[in-house]
Amino acid sequence: MLTRKQHELLLFIDKHLRETGFSPSFEEMKEALTLKSKSGIHRLISALEERGFLARRHHRARALEVVRLPEDLGRRTAYLPDSDEDDDAPSFSPNVIRGDFSTRFNGVRAAEEVSAVQLPLYGRIAAGLPIEAMRDSGAHIEVPVAMLGTGEHYALEVAGDSMIDAGILDGDTVLICCSETADNGQIVVALVDDQEVTLKRLRRRGASIALEPANPRHETRIFPADRVRVQGKLVGLLRRY
Repeated sequence: MLTRKQHELLLFIDKHLRETGFSPSFEEMKEALTLKSKSGIHRLISALEERGFLARRHHRARALEVVRLPEDLGRRTAYLPDSDEDDDAPSFSPNVIRGDFSTRFNGVRAAEEVSAVQLPLYGRIAAGLPIEAMRDSGAHIEVPVAMLGTGEHYALEVAGDSMIDAGILDGDTVLICCSETADNGQIVVALVDDQEVTLKRLRRRGASIALEPANPRHETRIFPADRVRVQGKLVGLLRRY
């Protein structure tokens, strides 16, 4: 059994998924339930996850999946008492769509599948010389789901020619899986001295880290290990012609 607010949020997410193909933002959910803060939405989503009604796809942006709907959908329902999701928020009854959902729900219902997802695009990264990371949280790029694995991902636009022998050209968009570790020889996004970001192949040499280009015109740069932090690993590349 769900609380009234959990029920309302689950139906709102399901309706949004069916109408748009993607889950609503926390701001949209907060406004729909007239809550004062997003923290109440976080608690509601966590409760729905624990009860097996929702699941999150962590490698996707804004990706909630409705696993199942309440069995008593469409009937007058008694609710559990609401907790402190937002004590002062007015309560209201959701509009429930009556109908036979048996053809759409077969034990477990997943949100409608999409072939692509939106990843945040964090500006341009110099593949020739390190630059300070420029993150534009408002920019996104559509990426095929098949190119991504598990984990959180983001995209960067390449500027420069230092990785051309690895098939990475100026203007390409690289897909990065967030990670603080990488194996020797992997191409990574490296943060140098907490202010410069570059895309290079990582090599560990004792207490030092070498950031290797893939172009003989550029030199390998070597730093003490404490000056370099891995911020992600290359997992894919997009190119426009």
